[in-house]
Amino acid sequence: MKDEENKALERMESARKEALARAVTADFLKRQEERRALERSWQVNIRFLSGDQYCGVLQSGELGSEEAIYDWQQRGVFNHIAPTVDARLARLSKVRPALSVRAFSDSPEDMKTARLCSNILKAVKGRLDLDRIIARATLWSEVCGTAFYKIVWDCGGASPGREGREGAVREGDVNIAAIPPFEVYPDSLSAESLEEVTSLIHARAMPVREIAERYGVELAGRTVERLISPSSGESGRMEDAEIVIERYTRPDRAHPLGSLEIAAGGVLLYEGPLPYENGERGARTFPFVRQTCTELPGSFFGRSIIDRMIPLQRAYNAVRNRKHEFLNRLSTGVLAVEDGSLDAEELAEEGIAPGRVIVYRQGANEPHFLDFGSLPSDFREEEERLSNEFILVSGVSELSRSSSSQYRVTSASGLQLLLEQDTARMQTSAESVERAVKAAGKQILHLYKQFAANKRLLRMTGEGGETELYYFDRSDISADDVEFSTEYDRTPSEVKEEILSLFRAGLLADGEGRLSDDVRNKILDAFGYGTFENARDITHLHIRKAERENIALREREFGPDVYDDHAVHITEHTRALLSGGEGDEAVKARLAAHISAHRALQEQGK
Repeated sequence: MKDEENKALERMESARKEALARAVTADFLKRQEERRALERSWQVNIRFLSGDQYCGVLQSGELGSEEAIYDWQQRGVFNHIAPTVDARLARLSKVRPALSVRAFSDSPEDMKTARLCSNILKAVKGRLDLDRIIARATLWSEVCGTAFYKIVWDCGGASPGREGREGAVREGDVNIAAIPPFEVYPDSLSAESLEEVTSLIHARAMPVREIAERYGVELAGRTVERLISPSSGESGRMEDAEIVIERYTRPDRAHPLGSLEIAAGGVLLYEGPLPYENGERGARTFPFVRQTCTELPGSFFGRSIIDRMIPLQRAYNAVRNRKHEFLNRLSTGVLAVEDGSLDAEELAEEGIAPGRVIVYRQGANEPHFLDFGSLPSDFREEEERLSNEFILVSGVSELSRSSSSQYRVTSASGLQLLLEQDTARMQTSAESVERAVKAAGKQILHLYKQFAANKRLLRMTGEGGETELYYFDRSDISADDVEFSTEYDRTPSEVKEEILSLFRAGLLADGEGRLSDDVRNKILDAFGYGTFENARDITHLHIRKAERENIALREREFGPDVYDDHAVHITEHTRALLSGGEGDEAVKARLAAHISAHRALQEQGK
C-alpha cells in the first residue's frame, strides 16, 4: 500500500513539473510574440550598421529588402551610421566608473573595509577583463537601445539550481556577462526599470551537451533558431540544441525568497528560490543590471541612436544616388532619335562607345543628345542639410568622426570645446553606463558577502609597484555601507596636461613653493618614471604600516619600531585618534601611548 502511495505521489510530482515546464514555455512564447515588432526594429538597426540599408519591415511583419524599380537605378550605400556609432563608442569608452569604494566613516575598520572592497572590485575587473564586457554591452545598447549585465556566482559551470541549494557552501567566483536585449523578456513592456518588473525571463539557445553538463538532464535536441538575429548572410540556426528558459520572479507573500524556474524542451530543469542575495540588505532580486542608450518614457527597452538615424540615412542614400544618376546622364548623355531612323535596340544594348559611327535613315532628323544643363545646386544643399541633421540627431560632430571639422576652428581650445560639446550631447548615455557599472559593482560585493565562506587570498599590486596580500572572507565585507565614486577615464596625454597646468598654477607646491617628496613621486609616476628607484621614496610604505598598526592597536598595545618614520607615524596615528579612537577609552589610551613612544624616539634621534 505504501509503495502504491509513493508511486502515486511520484506521478503527481512528475505531472506537476511537466505542467510547470509547459507554463514557463508558454509564458516565454507569449512574451516573445508581444515584442516581435521590437525585435524586428533591432534587426533592422543591425543591418543598417553593417551596410545593408535597403531592408525594412514588410506589411507581413517580416524583414525584407526593397527592390529597385528600374535596372539603371543606383543603389549605393553611403554609410554614416557606422562611423557615428564608432565615434560614440570611442567617446563612451572613456566613461569608466572607478571601481573604488568610499568608506562609510573615518574609522580604521571602515577604511580597511573600503580598501578591501575596492581591491576586490579591481581584482574582478582584471580577472574578467571588465572593460571588454562593458564595451560589448555598450555596443548592444548603442545599436539596439538596451543591454544587460548578468552577474552570477560561477561554481565551475554548474547551474544555479544544482549549486544553489540552501545551506551549501559554494566554492567559486563571480562571473559577469554582457547580455543582448534579444535574450531578455520582462513581464511588462511598459515598465521603465528593472525595479518595476515582477518577473523576468532570460532565454538563450544552448547545445544539449552543455545542458546535460549544467543540469544533469539529457534532452534529445533539435534545430533551433538563435534568439539573436545574425547579420545578413550568416546562419541563425543551432543544431542539437534547445532554448533554455530561465524565469525569475520577485519575492512575494507566497514566495518570500522569490522563485526561479528553468525549463528546456518541455522539461523542468530546476525550480527553487532566487539564488542570490544581491539586493540591498541581503534581499534577493534579479541577477541583472540594465543599461540603455536613451530612455523612452513608458518603455522597458531604451531607444537606440540608430533608430533616429535610419530615416536620415535613407534620405541621404537617395540624394546621393539620384545625384550619381544625374551625373551619369551628363557624362554618357541621352540620345534622342527619330522613330525608325536606326536600330534602337542595338544602340541600347551596346551603348555609344567612343568613336562609334551611328547610321540613321536618310531624310530623318539627325540624332542628338538631350541637354540636361549642369548639376543643380539642390543636390549639394540637400547633402549639407542631411549631414547637419546627422550631427544634430547623433550628437557626434564631424570632428569626432573624422578628426576634421567643417568649422574653421584651428586653436586647441576651440577644438577641445567642440569635443566637449559632443561629450555633453552623449551625457545621457554616459550616465547610463556609469549607473549600470555601479550597480554591477554592488552586486559583485553582495555575492562575495554571500558565498565567500572560506578565507580567500587576494593579491594586488599597490602603490609603488609592491605586492599586497589580503586574506578575507564574507565577514570582512560590508557591501551596504559603501558608495561608488565615478571618474572619467582620461588619456595619458590629458592627465599629463592637467598635471602641468596644476604645476604652473602653483597648486602642487607648499607655501614656500617646494614640492613634497610624495607629490614629486606621484608626478613622476604619472609621467612614466615611477619604476625608477631614485624616483620613489618609502613614505607610502610607512603610511601603510601605520594604518595597519591603527587597526592592531584597537586590540592590543605595542611599541614603535626604531626604523619607523616617526613623523609619518605620528600623523597617521593622530588621524586615527581623532577620527574614531576617542569613542573607546581603552583604544584611545593605546593610541596616545603609541604616539608618545614615537615622539620619544624622535627626540632621541632614533
